[in-house]
Amino acid sequence: MSLLQPVSFIQEVWGIVLSGGSSFGLASVPGAVRYLEEQKVGLKFGIGLVPIVVGAIIYDLGLGDASIRPDAEAAYRACKSAAVKSVAQGNVGAGAGATVGKMLGQYGMRGMKAGVGMASMRIGDVVIGALMVVNAAGDIVDWKTGKVIAGARRPDGKGFAGIPETLKNRPPRSGTRAARVPEDPVFESTTIGVVATNAIFNKTEMTKIAMMANCGASRCINPYHTPGNGDTLFGVSTRRVQSDFSLSVIGSLAAEVVSEAVVQSAKMATSIPDWPAYRDYTAKL
Repeated sequence: MSLLQPVSFIQEVWGIVLSGGSSFGLASVPGAVRYLEEQKVGLKFGIGLVPIVVGAIIYDLGLGDASIRPDAEAAYRACKSAAVKSVAQGNVGAGAGATVGKMLGQYGMRGMKAGVGMASMRIGDVVIGALMVVNAAGDIVDWKTGKVIAGARRPDGKGFAGIPETLKNRPPRSGTRAARVPEDPVFESTTIGVVATNAIFNKTEMTKIAMMANCGASRCINPYHTPGNGDTLFGVSTRRVQSDFSLSVIGSLAAEVVSEAVVQSAKMATSIPDWPAYRDYTAKL
């Protein structure tokens, strides 16, 4: 990730990989590098072109068979089948093992299925889009209504517990510090994603846009940025359109798009055993 810092001389990346599989999933990145090398794109460096590819991975080993993990071949095939239209959402790709609302398991309150969500907007020639993979300890909240749409379920199956309210009214108590904290193991929950625009901004400006856009996720994930969440949001520009919109305007709109993508991650998911999705649980309340 150090190459992405504004002080790094690297100004471009040629690929971003979002995957599951925890640290094992990092093995998928070389597959994207291989594909890009075949396309003869990358940084002109030393012996030739070197594709710079970055990646972010969610922890989903607790769901399904932990021995099944994305690898380089899976990433290579994903690159070959990538499309700009009709992109699948929900339980696909990195979203296959994504779940939310996992913080109240000690109360007998199970979470729900989430996945990949996407959203975009166009203002004139400027396009802003986001793809989010939501695997959060917290609830997913529709920021327009303030209502939880996916998260920790009440044991009676008649709605949501509301994680912040539960922690406030029934704080975990025990004789040991380890037992006093909610179920939030370090880095076992992760929201990762990409926010992109075609408007021309430099690397430092895109860093600020990414920071502003990440506030869009905080509107919809509650709680967010807990010690258990290894959240990462990449901000990129294809540098195709010269715009007179300021950085503040694009950053504000990017936050809106990220919020919508987070909500879509819940609404587009499908249920699996023990992990119901929005369409089978919330939509029927």
